[in-house]
Amino acid sequence: MSKKTYAVVGTGGRAGFFYTALAEDYRDQSELLAFCDTNQTRMDYANQVLREKCDYPEVPTYKDTEFETMIEKQKPDTIIVTSIDRTHHRYIIRALELGCDVITEKPMTVDEEKCQEILDAVERTGRNVRVTFNYRYAPHHTKARELIMNGTIGDVHSVHFEWLLNTRHGADYFRRWHRDKRNSGGLLVHKSTHHFDLVNFWIGSQPETVFAFGDLLFYGKENAENRGESHPYQRATGNEHAKDDPFALHLDENESLKAMYLDAEHEDGYQRDQNVFGDGISIEDTMGVLVKYKNRAVLTYSLNAYMPWEGYRIAFNGSKGRIEMNIVEQSYVNAGGDRANEGALQGHSIKVFPMFDAPYLVDVEEGEGGHGGGDPVLLNDLFGEPVHDPFNRAANHVDGARSILTGIAANKAIRTGLPVQIDDLVKFY
Repeated sequence: MSKKTYAVVGTGGRAGFFYTALAEDYRDQSELLAFCDTNQTRMDYANQVLREKCDYPEVPTYKDTEFETMIEKQKPDTIIVTSIDRTHHRYIIRALELGCDVITEKPMTVDEEKCQEILDAVERTGRNVRVTFNYRYAPHHTKARELIMNGTIGDVHSVHFEWLLNTRHGADYFRRWHRDKRNSGGLLVHKSTHHFDLVNFWIGSQPETVFAFGDLLFYGKENAENRGESHPYQRATGNEHAKDDPFALHLDENESLKAMYLDAEHEDGYQRDQNVFGDGISIEDTMGVLVKYKNRAVLTYSLNAYMPWEGYRIAFNGSKGRIEMNIVEQSYVNAGGDRANEGALQGHSIKVFPMFDAPYLVDVEEGEGGHGGGDPVLLNDLFGEPVHDPFNRAANHVDGARSILTGIAANKAIRTGLPVQIDDLVKFY
């Protein structure tokens, strides 16, 4: 049986999740052909990881300006897109036009114009786009979908969803390129795409109307000064002022972060360890969103990025009762340690409250690996032998669009102070 072939564009922190899986667990079914990036040092490090940690031969490297050349020479079946968010659409669309399928990291893109361009390209080319929503595959999330599908609480009428990012993981978005909303769409797109996708997945409906508030209330220079704090440095590594700052990230103290970012700075000037209490932050850290769905359900959602613990609380209210889900996750710094610890569970519970019966706890199989055990299941679905899935966890470009459009609409509501209709943003085919 011939192997499926892949090339990866964007070799930063998230890329390793995919290329190490191809080189190790799925090497019998798959072949990694090439890397593409704006930064040669980072691609060289990715090849070093392949050689030294995966016992896999190095692959050819191509700069971002050679993306089309890479496809023409290597002829991959599928392009894996893990570049900076605002560039996703560029690589997705051109890969589709050149005859490749695409696997893209979330979010699929960052605004409605780029989203429409992707939807148009899929319709025009007939190729496939998969969006890697690993949270769908976590056993406790799948269990929630199963309970709702089976009518455990009847029709879901409302969802309350509170997500907490702590001062380690949450702060990390304010150190790196995500802090510029033009790059990431802000946390309501980059991070909340996971959460909005889960709600769509759980209740089997689509967002219709969105309203939101959001602000930068904790991070940033002005907020720190208002609290009487002083953080007089631009970046942490090698700076005495950052030595005892619990919010500082020191790249020279972590082997992979040093190799991937600090050693690569001379090429593009990108600093991975910027001061979270510095200037230049244009994303929010405190957000509240209200969503009306086409099945008339209502979501109330909040995201805070500076909490003392990491995790989330969700409640589903239905015509026959209520489901409560409480999850505590392990905090992490992207690419700063064992990938299996990224979002790993520290504790979880699902409790059902029937309308006229005693509440009960639901048994959930423990999942191993990152993102609540979802990462290994997702990888097998992408690269291994997929099994029959009654929950339809595989996400395509339409799922990717519907998840980001909630965040995109929320951003627009924050800017204008007005509710936003999803159907006014893009046209689906």
